[in-house]
Amino acid sequence: MKLIRNLFTISLTVLTISACGNDEKISYNRGKVKFETISISGKLAGRVSKIYIKEGESVKKGDTLALLDIPEINAKMMQAEGAVTAATGLLNMASNGATLEQMDQINGKIDASKAQLKFAQKSYNRLQKMYADSLISLQQFDEVKMKREMAKAQVSALEAKRNEVHKSARTEQLDQAKGQLKRAMGAKQEVLTAANEKLIIAPADMSIETISLQEGELLTPGYVLFNGYKKNSVFFRFTVPESKVYDFEVGKSLILTNPFTKEEVTTKIASIKQLAQYANITSTAPLYELSESIYELKVVPTSDISEQKFYLNATILIK
Repeated sequence: MKLIRNLFTISLTVLTISACGNDEKISYNRGKVKFETISISGKLAGRVSKIYIKEGESVKKGDTLALLDIPEINAKMMQAEGAVTAATGLLNMASNGATLEQMDQINGKIDASKAQLKFAQKSYNRLQKMYADSLISLQQFDEVKMKREMAKAQVSALEAKRNEVHKSARTEQLDQAKGQLKRAMGAKQEVLTAANEKLIIAPADMSIETISLQEGELLTPGYVLFNGYKKNSVFFRFTVPESKVYDFEVGKSLILTNPFTKEEVTTKIASIKQLAQYANITSTAPLYELSESIYELKVVPTSDISEQKFYLNATILIK
């Protein structure tokens, strides 16, 4: 008998709880408070050296959120500066022409070639007379003649080289040197830009929601380090079935109310879009036929809400 009484009491309790749970009527006029989200990641791989903020803090645009340690930047900067120095030297050499030492070397080679030419000319004059008297063969005379012509050609080539280096480099060489310098300067600028990536900067006034890494951990390119919400970016999201979406249209004004504070907000519908097909069947307590399409209303405030307090995913109702 006692067991029967206990079972009856438990059953009555369950029925009472179920009845109380059904008192609350679910309405499609119920929406959620949302904020525009911001995800901040690193462009280059680096180890998190310092984090300057905590979860839940508010930051302003331009605030430094974290510092990364990227050792490769120092090595690349040394390489870039060396390339700039080398390219600058080549351009100066091409613009100014040969140095005094280079000119002295060329002049010395010219003097040596002229001495050889003078000796070849004397040999030619002497053998020419001997050839006229038939004392030597034509072969011997042609050989000394060829040596004289080779000496003349060498002197002419060295004098032309001296004129070229004395004036300066050719236009093509100057352009090549300028191009190398520009490329080296570009590489240096790239390293300077990368150096700026060591600082993680807030892109807007925002509230930091989550920090995914701790100091000492490695941040890979594209991995989100900070997640947060942009301030003054509140909007409201409502989900309505296909049978009710025709009650709304873009630009329509709505008055929303906070069920807890009773504060009201004047808003308008910014957009209406269909949700993905899987959303049609994921609701555990659908307010519509499962075959209906589901639409999302994005509603934005049109009145001053600076004095009102909103929390992410808090409930908001259409009045």
